Amino acid sequence: QVQLVESGGGLVQAGGSLRLSCAASGRTANIFYMGWFRQAPGKEREFVAAIRWNYGTTNYADSVKGRFTISRDRTKNTVYLEMNSLKPEDTAIYYCAVDKEPNILQIIRPGAYDYWGPGAQVTVSS
Repeated sequence: QVQLVESGGGLVQAGGSLRLSCAASGRTANIFYMGWFRQAPGKEREFVAAIRWNYGTTNYADSVKGRFTISRDRTKNTVYLEMNSLKPEDTAIYYCAVDKEPNILQIIRPGAYDYWGPGAQVTVSS
């Protein structure tokens, strides 16, 4: 089992920045990918970004590419999501997740992830 806890959400004006953190504990040796997803009211959960835990390679949704940066600190078992140039449409609950499997073709699918954090609210006002 891997336990995840997000932090760093909040309210920010459009154009502003926030940094989310997600601390992992438990069987962290099982982590292959860590991902960030988000879910806005009335919408499905969508992929935001992912990072391969050991190598640090990253993938992003087109909607956030160039604005968001995912990174990790393996010594702290923590993944970060730096969000810049925020837009009202970025408003959502943001979730971090762990994928134990080395299948890069699946990393954009919520169903591919094995463990999830409780989520952090991000609200961007216009």
